[in-house]
Amino acid sequence: MELLKGWSVRMAENQLKRMPRVKDKWHYVDGVVYKGLEQIYGNTGDDRYLRYIQDNMDMFVQEDGSIRGYDPHEHNIDHINNGKAILFLYRQTGARKYREAAYLLRDQLRTHPRTSEGGFWHKAVYPHQMWLDGLYMGAPFYAEFARLFGEPEVFDDVANQLLLAREHLRDEASGLYYHAWDERREQPWADPETGLSPHFWGRAVGWYAMAVVDVLDNLPAGHKDRQGIISIFNGLADALLKVQDPESGVWWQVLDQGTREGNYVEASASCMIVYALLKAIRLGVLSETYRASAEKGYAGILNKFVITRKDGLVHLIRNCAVAGLGGYNPGQPYRDGSFAYYISEPIVTDDHKGIGAFLLAAAEYDRM
Repeated sequence: MELLKGWSVRMAENQLKRMPRVKDKWHYVDGVVYKGLEQIYGNTGDDRYLRYIQDNMDMFVQEDGSIRGYDPHEHNIDHINNGKAILFLYRQTGARKYREAAYLLRDQLRTHPRTSEGGFWHKAVYPHQMWLDGLYMGAPFYAEFARLFGEPEVFDDVANQLLLAREHLRDEASGLYYHAWDERREQPWADPETGLSPHFWGRAVGWYAMAVVDVLDNLPAGHKDRQGIISIFNGLADALLKVQDPESGVWWQVLDQGTREGNYVEASASCMIVYALLKAIRLGVLSETYRASAEKGYAGILNKFVITRKDGLVHLIRNCAVAGLGGYNPGQPYRDGSFAYYISEPIVTDDHKGIGAFLLAAAEYDRM
């Protein structure tokens, strides 16, 4: 296993060289990278990773705690994700501006629209819909904020988000989770009886797996729903191992249709799943019997998706650029959630969602 070690730092060094400054936009994808670099900073103590996060976040977080380019009234749960980096910087520096910025994001959740049972809508422009993606964007920040700033009543709300996903998005037969659920059954992509989207998209399930283990970092040991959430992850882990590609060890764009023409093994989902499995083992959420499958997945990631090109940099290939459901922009093709749709989206290299997830998986492996 010696050849598997050290990849977190190699990819992190590449990130610092390849993109010393992120795009000039408040965007959730950068927060995934920051979370990976946070873990590598914790492993190595190398202040360059802390400075990278701080320099980039300070492009947005102003001295009064306002956030340039962020509009809480959009009620977009994606915009919460970068708040994890704000909480990290507050823990490291104690600076008032990070505290104020964290409260600004937390205040969005006070007014964010919800389903009838209290689940956060993915966005105001996606009414009455819960997406697995949104569980990762919001729930871990919400739980960490509650711990840092003393809002214990929030933990029930955080747990409820994960439990509602288990209730409405899980397929009982396979144990996998559908990408999204429309409470009103209004969207063309939604099943008229269940409200569910048609398929198990790999990265969506990866988002949810990461959300669960990251929430468990901050959910109190004695919380009434903690064991139930641990049970959620154990069931999901079993389902994911059943669809792990036995040859390569990684996971597919559409998880349960690995042999279907057009489907492909996908980097970001595979990295997210490996991170979640390894972290769950470290936390004691999963037993050691899962380690071999997690390590096979990590080795598969290095074999299938990590390459070194002539520029001397390490690259992560075969990332799905983006996938969603519906559409609200004039002229935008409607995303119907079909198999054909999921395999039609562009496949790209060095997507931040994939890079961030790789950093997280590799950091967990190196920590192990």
